[in-house]
Parts: sequence; C-alpha cells; structure tokens
Amino acid sequence: MQEKITELLKEVVDPNTGKNLVASKSLKKVTTENGKTTVQIELDYPAKTQGPVIASMVRAKLTEAGIDADVNVGQNIIAHSVQPGVKVFDNVRNIIAVSSGKGGVGKSTVSANLALALQQEGAKVGLLDADVYGPSQPTMLSITDKPYSVDGKSLEPMIGHGLQVASVGVLIDPDQPMIWRGPLAVSALQQLLKQTNWKDLDYLIVDMPPGTGDIQLSLSQEVPLTGAVVVTTPQDIALMDARKGLVMFEKVNVPILGIIENMATHICSNCGHEEHIFGEGGAEKMAKQYGVDLLGELPLDINIRLSMDKGEPIVISEPEGKIAQIYREIARKLAIAVAKKNKDYSRKMPSIKISDT
Repeated sequence: MQEKITELLKEVVDPNTGKNLVASKSLKKVTTENGKTTVQIELDYPAKTQGPVIASMVRAKLTEAGIDADVNVGQNIIAHSVQPGVKVFDNVRNIIAVSSGKGGVGKSTVSANLALALQQEGAKVGLLDADVYGPSQPTMLSITDKPYSVDGKSLEPMIGHGLQVASVGVLIDPDQPMIWRGPLAVSALQQLLKQTNWKDLDYLIVDMPPGTGDIQLSLSQEVPLTGAVVVTTPQDIALMDARKGLVMFEKVNVPILGIIENMATHICSNCGHEEHIFGEGGAEKMAKQYGVDLLGELPLDINIRLSMDKGEPIVISEPEGKIAQIYREIARKLAIAVAKKNKDYSRKMPSIKISDT
C-alpha cells in the first residue's frame, strides 16, 4: 500500500512550491492499522491556510485510485544555515532581516504585516525593531507596556497581536530623540537582540534601519541571519538605493531571500481605480538582474496607513481582505525560500569537553 500511495502522490503537486509531495519530501509516513490507512504530510513552511487545500488534493487523488485514507497535513520548520563563523541562537530557528536602501518606502509597515502574516500561517514569530533612530513598531503594534525582567539578566519580549517584540522604542520616552553614534547604537541593538528572552521562534523578523551604514553592516556581519528581504518602491531613485542594500548583503554572505515592491500601485479610495503612479515593473527588473525572487507587489492604499496608525496592521484589521491575502502569499513565498536553504546542523552537534584523566 505504501508503495502505491507513494507513486500516486508523485502526481500531486504542492501549489506553493511547484514540487510534487514525494520530490519535496513532504510525504512522511503511510501507516495501515486495523484496516485503516493514514497518510502523514509534513510541510517545511507554515501554511495553515494551505493545509486543507493540500489535504483535499491528496484525498482526491487517493479516492480516484479507490483508496480510502485519513490525510493529516502538518508542518515542521527547522533552522537553516547562517553566515560562516556567526553563532546561532538556541531559541530562534531563523532570523530574517527586512531592509531598504532608503527611508520612506514602507519597510516597517511591511515588516510588521509580514511577521503577522507568517504567524497567521501557523508560525511562531518575533519582531526586533532595529530602526534605532525611528522605532515605530510599538505604535504600529499597539504596545504601551514597558519591558520587564524575570531573572534580572534578560528582558521578556513585549507582546503585540501575538508577536514577541523587542524595540528601543519601549525603553525611551516617545518624544526623546536617539542621539547615538554608530558604535553605541550597534552595541545597544546587539544587547537588545541577545538579551531578550525569545521563546522558541520559527522566525525572527528584524526591521532594519534604512540605508547601508555602520549599523546595517555590523548587524549583517554579527547577527546570525538566515537571509534578507529587500523592500523598495518602483521609483528609479528607490531602486538605485535598494540595489546598494542588496549588494551589501551579498558582500557579507547573507543570502537574498527576495524583493518586495511596496506602493506598486495606487488604489483610489473613492472609485477603486488602480494605477502605477510611481512607475511600473522596477522591482521585477531588479529581481531578474540579480537572480533573486520577486516575493510580491503591494498597493498604496489608505487603509494600510489608517490601520498602522491605530496599532492594528491590516492583516489584523482586515484579515479576509485582498491586501492581507497578498501579505500571506508573500509570507509563504518567503518561508519557502528559507526552506530551500541548507539546513543548520550545529544544534545537533555534540559539544566537546576536555577533562583531566
């Protein structure tokens, strides 16, 4: 029975990865007990909304062949490799930097919604607000509490809509400017990252500062990054700066997981007309030029801005809306890009202890 089912599932293609369930190693187990067959499918990316779809496809294929079976679809998100020589975190499987070459392209809005979209797809997600000079995540996620410590050594993450969050913004007065030089800012961020008591995260999204300066370079070299996402708008000037950010990550051996084009089109709030006011196809051309994936295109919509100002990102305020759906599609593509990377086996390696004999 197992051999027959395996052959049948070679014809069932996961619509998210484009691979059949056998080639992608998603078929984990086929068991028959007391005359009842059970098929276990295990995805390597979070796909809470897609599990029922894939289960239905498998059942349809088996029924077509006259096989009655229970189909269970689960997920197993594992750690993937980081830059050589950088120590990984025990309680964070994958750290993803969300970057932009310049400010004003909506990077922080994308970071918050992307983190929440991954969570809605079934992942355990954290968000580090690394934009030291303009920490906006506490406002965007409606976080007003101050951090606290249980052991006097580490900080407990703030919780915003289910996300574990750390931000300089909750440590200072909202009106207080961050007048820090580069080395001090880098040190503060590393301390915030390493001394926050993250709890068993599949993904930690890092909302990077805009640009390619001292902070960005230091974080890219010293934080164990699984990969980076570049956010841009279609404008030539934004794309020019986004390319610099992309090349910076390449130079420090951080893989580019994809590009997100924000404000790709403008949607009129009166009539719903959609037009490319900032240009068209810029991120797609950039993706082709550098051989990376275009993860998705997001519109410029007043509801995105209104939802962020209220502290309820649009994937929370309008979870069934078109924009939330786009964010979840981008989140799945990002998670699949991570899953394609080499696995990290360092956690499984035994430690070597030297003792006197």
